[in-house]
Amino acid sequence: MGAVFTPIIVTVLPVLNEEKYIEACLHSLIRQSYPSNLHSIIVLDGGSTDRTEELVREAAKYAESTGGPSIELHHNPGKFVAEGRNLAMSMLPDETTHVLELIGHSTVAPNHLETLANEWERIAAIEEKPLAALGSRVLPRDGDLGRIETWVEATLSSPLGSGGGQFDAFEKASPCRIPAFVLHSRQAIEDVNGWDESFISSQDSDLSMRLAAKGYALWRTPNASVHMTKRTSLSRWWKMGHRYGFWRTKTVLKHPKRLSLREYLPWFGLITTLCLALTMPIYACLPIAAYAGVLLLEAVRMMLRFGRPSLMVGVPICLVLLHTSFSIGLIDGFLRKGRAASDR
Repeated sequence: MGAVFTPIIVTVLPVLNEEKYIEACLHSLIRQSYPSNLHSIIVLDGGSTDRTEELVREAAKYAESTGGPSIELHHNPGKFVAEGRNLAMSMLPDETTHVLELIGHSTVAPNHLETLANEWERIAAIEEKPLAALGSRVLPRDGDLGRIETWVEATLSSPLGSGGGQFDAFEKASPCRIPAFVLHSRQAIEDVNGWDESFISSQDSDLSMRLAAKGYALWRTPNASVHMTKRTSLSRWWKMGHRYGFWRTKTVLKHPKRLSLREYLPWFGLITTLCLALTMPIYACLPIAAYAGVLLLEAVRMMLRFGRPSLMVGVPICLVLLHTSFSIGLIDGFLRKGRAASDR
C-alpha cells in the first residue's frame, strides 16, 4: 500500500473590515475534521477600522483552547489581496505543502479540507500534468437571504448571469481554466513567483493563466463547496459588475487566451441596434424586443425554480444591471488604471 496523502495546509485569509463575517469564517475553519496539526491559518489584515482584528484574536484564543489549528494575525501593508497572499507565502512554515485561498466573507463545511485532500489525491493519480490547483463550487451564504440577495443568487445561477465563471453550478470534477477558492500546490505557486500585485482584483485569474502556461493542471470539484456572501444592494451589484468587467480587460490584455467573445455580446447587440436605427429604423426595435423576451423567459424559469414571485422583477433587473455594468467595465479597463474596490 502507498503512503497516505496528508498535505500540510495553510489557509490564507486577506481581510479588510470583515467584522460581520470573519467570526463565522474562522470558526468554520476551526471545526474542520482535518487534523489540526496539519492545518494552520494566516490572516492578513489590510488596515481594518472595525472589530475585525479583535475578532480574529478572539478566534485564535478559542482555537488554541480547543485544540484547533493555529491562527496568526499579521498586518498587510499592501492592503490588497495579492500583496496579502504573497506576504503569507513568505511566512509559510518550511513543511507546508499546500495553500488554501479563502476570503473573510465565506464559510466552509466541516469536511472541506478533508474532501479537498481526498480529491487532490484522486485527481493527481489520473492527471498526466502536475496538479497545481483544485477549486470548489461557490454557494450562497448560510442562513436566510434578503430579497436583493435572493435576486443576485438567482441571477448568478442563470447561464445569462454566471458566464461559466466562479459561480458556475458545475456538477462533475473536471479540468478548469479559472477555478475558485483554490487549494494550491505551494511548489506551483512559487514556480510562477506568486500573485501579480498589479492586479487589485482578478489576481486569481492571472495566477491560473500563468500556472496553465507553465504546464500545470487546474481542476475543480463539486464535492467541496464554499458559502460566500455576495451583494446585498443593487448599487453594490452594479459596482461589482463594473469591477469584474474592468479587470477582465486587464486580464485579457496580459493573457489574450482569456478572451471570451460572449462577454462582448451586449456591445454587439448595441451596435446592431444603432446600425438598424440608422439604416432600417422599422427594425431597430427587434434586438431590444428579443433581449426583453429572453429576460422574461429566464425570469419565469428562475421563479419556477426557486418559488419566489419577486424574481419575475428581480432577475431581469439584475441581469440588465450586470450586462450593462460589466460591458462598461470592459471599455473602462482600456482607459485607466485600477483602483480599490468599493462594491462591498
